[in-house]
Amino acid sequence: MLVARFSGGTLHRYENFPSGHVAPRHVDVWLPPGYDQNAARYPVIYFHDGQNLFDPALAYIGVTWGVDEALARLMAAGQIDGAIAVGVWCIEARRREYMPRQPLLQPAGRQLADRFGRAYGGLPDSDNYLRFIVDELKPVIDAAYRTRADQPHTFVMGSSMGGLISLYALCQYPHVFGGAGCLSTHWPIGGLALINWFGSALPRAGRHRLYFDFGTETLDAPYEPYQRQMDDRVLKAGYAAGRDWLTRKFDGAEHSERAWRARLDEPLRFLLPAPA
Repeated sequence: MLVARFSGGTLHRYENFPSGHVAPRHVDVWLPPGYDQNAARYPVIYFHDGQNLFDPALAYIGVTWGVDEALARLMAAGQIDGAIAVGVWCIEARRREYMPRQPLLQPAGRQLADRFGRAYGGLPDSDNYLRFIVDELKPVIDAAYRTRADQPHTFVMGSSMGGLISLYALCQYPHVFGGAGCLSTHWPIGGLALINWFGSALPRAGRHRLYFDFGTETLDAPYEPYQRQMDDRVLKAGYAAGRDWLTRKFDGAEHSERAWRARLDEPLRFLLPAPA
């Protein structure tokens, strides 16, 4: 296991974490500052595209999300109690693992399923990817570290296609995940077929938190109309804006790790419990 220090915390890397559901991949676990000096238990956030979270030498375009920096900063400011961050690296078949599968199996999703299958070599493998996280990875994390393993303290977060799989995880495993952070969600890949399915699959309001955001430049430019339609579904499902659901628009923000890094405090503050 590789061990390194990042932002006063400790990073553990599990290389080629095995799975009976999907291909092996690296998994990074960041423990917050002070973890070894106390007996506290911590919420856990499961991040997709884990290679982009901590180390610029590994990250796409050499810029990380700065997850360790953001969590350490919010802890030092007394805005959160802290959290353990689990970064699940992506593999070459990223789009197949991150594209929600069930919407494509419905009658309304048949054309989308055909297009997706032709473009990416088959239907989505997201159900198996989530089985890996829930049934194989999470039990190891909860056994190895002092986690608060219950639903209200377990979260999932990602950007672009990672936003889609984060929302899908919440819908498929509402008893496991208490909240989802969906940054620059890539709605155009599925359009209304995805949005309508999510509208009917959202878990019961009052026990979950939903965070969405989008920018206005580069790949984010066409996202707003899709996100507003998703917002309508969230509102109809009974979620209360500012309490258990938040959508933020960031004018001038592009579709990049640099942009997500700049606003990461927002979803972390919204999802994670504040100090008592």
